[in-house]
Amino acid sequence: MVAHAPAASPAKRHYTHREILEVLSGLMLAMLTSMISTSVVGTALPTIVGELGGQDQYSWVASATMLTMTVSTPLWGKLSDVFGRKLLFQSALVLFVAASAVAGMSQDMGQLIAARAIQGLGVGGLSALSQVILGDIVSPRERGRYSGYMGAVFGISTVAGPLLGGFIVDTEWLGWRWCFYVVVPFALVSFFVIQKVLKLPRIKRKTSIDIWGATTITASASALMLLLTLGGNEFEWNSPWTYVLAATALLMLALAVLSERTARNPILPPRLFRNRTFVLTSLASLFVGMAMFGAMIYLPQYLQIVKGLSPTNSGLMTLPMVIALFLSGVISGKIVTQTGRWKIFPVAGLLIVAIGLFLLSRLHVDSSLWLIGFDVAVLGTGLGLSMQMLILAAQNGSELRDMASTTSGVSFFRSLGGAVGVAAFGAILTGRLKDEMAAMLAAAGIKLPGGGDVKLGSPDAIQHLPGPVKNIVLESFTRGLETVFIVGVPIALLGFIATIFLKELPLRGSAAPAAPTPQPLSKDDLVLAGLLLELIAQRIERADGERSALLTAVAKMAPPDGRSERERARSVAQSVLRPTSRALIAQATPPQKDLVSGGITQ
Repeated sequence: MVAHAPAASPAKRHYTHREILEVLSGLMLAMLTSMISTSVVGTALPTIVGELGGQDQYSWVASATMLTMTVSTPLWGKLSDVFGRKLLFQSALVLFVAASAVAGMSQDMGQLIAARAIQGLGVGGLSALSQVILGDIVSPRERGRYSGYMGAVFGISTVAGPLLGGFIVDTEWLGWRWCFYVVVPFALVSFFVIQKVLKLPRIKRKTSIDIWGATTITASASALMLLLTLGGNEFEWNSPWTYVLAATALLMLALAVLSERTARNPILPPRLFRNRTFVLTSLASLFVGMAMFGAMIYLPQYLQIVKGLSPTNSGLMTLPMVIALFLSGVISGKIVTQTGRWKIFPVAGLLIVAIGLFLLSRLHVDSSLWLIGFDVAVLGTGLGLSMQMLILAAQNGSELRDMASTTSGVSFFRSLGGAVGVAAFGAILTGRLKDEMAAMLAAAGIKLPGGGDVKLGSPDAIQHLPGPVKNIVLESFTRGLETVFIVGVPIALLGFIATIFLKELPLRGSAAPAAPTPQPLSKDDLVLAGLLLELIAQRIERADGERSALLTAVAKMAPPDGRSERERARSVAQSVLRPTSRALIAQATPPQKDLVSGGITQ
């Protein structure tokens, strides 16, 4: 009667360690499938682009997936509030399988890019909902332990994908199309595992879909992606197309803000942006995504084109990064579970990412494989320390009702960073490559037939170019990639600065936010509560046979024992209300000393 009780919420089921591992097995298998589809294609991309044509479209094969994954991530979280986590997770798997099959049958770059775009929709659902489901069943304090396993999946897929992609490309009777087909059986197995082990309570949520918000957010991100990808290639930076796309991106962003402020159930609730932890983790995730995906997509080009490694061997060269990412992610997760302290890991992780990118920018044509392995291991260590911890921090700082929106929101900004990073780094690489080749060809006095640029095909075709031209191409690629990695350094440092300002909130010990600790009542409040109870007791005693809501409510405090409602209410008034009233007043008014007798009076 003297404390404000929190609103009732559905009871949360407690999952045992074994049950969590069973659910986690399905989530990790689905995540492994979607991540392998990205990393397996990353290794095969130089060969794919060389066969289908279009080095200038290289970044779009990756960017199409990143774009649709980015814009769909927050929408998947909102849809899961309406239709349920499990149904949406399986729907994302089905969409991913269908798009993978279509990508494998592509006959030109346009078809491949379109299929990859649809594939990205499925990947967006899998990446967002896996984190949402984990947040539903595991407390923040314990989540670091299981987040390490999720980070391990990322590491395994990072090494398994390139190795698998290299093996497929190098095997004549398979070919690069099997890079897309190979993920289909994994996804089907994941679908049935999820069907069997994922048992989530059915919670009905009264919500609606923010169609206008989804449209404006998608349009803004798409315009930005088109500007970064096509600018400097299809049109000049100082051209009407640049200004139209930039204006479209800004206009759609403004409309998205307006839509989210007025929508009944916004995709990204404005209250999230009043949460300091959400804002800072989103910013840090944005910069992590730019640095991580930029390095992952363009590192195989250095290994295969500049170093002349086969796709399989270039996949093996990512092994140091994977081992470092796996160890740093799992060890940091266990330390967080034991100590409850987490901030040091993303802070140190982003700083190490910046160092790793700087080391990669120092690579040249003659760099040893040992040096390359060390540099990518440094990068992997930083990624392992930061990626999962940022999501953990965001989830821990959010309300339970915002769990899906918070998780998908942070994932959205990380994916957005990846999409922007791939597109921007691709534009930087393409522009620097053309400039360097033109300058070095002119300096060497080499004139190509027709006076055009060097036609770049697959890595194998580049290795068979005439000696002087080949050296110019390799040196141009090296300088272009040097610029890509050096641009990533300040980006990672911006993420480092964002993590410094994070407030290290204590990790909750349960999946639901702890109930607020009731504040002690003041003496005036104690007296007021005591007088109110005394007033109620007097009203009950003066009741003369008439029925009232007060009489009925107080009577329910006594067990049904055959007495009348009035008798039970009077019994409660005499044995509960009046003694409690006196105790509260006595607690607020300490005993006074009798000045005459020197004794203590009550």
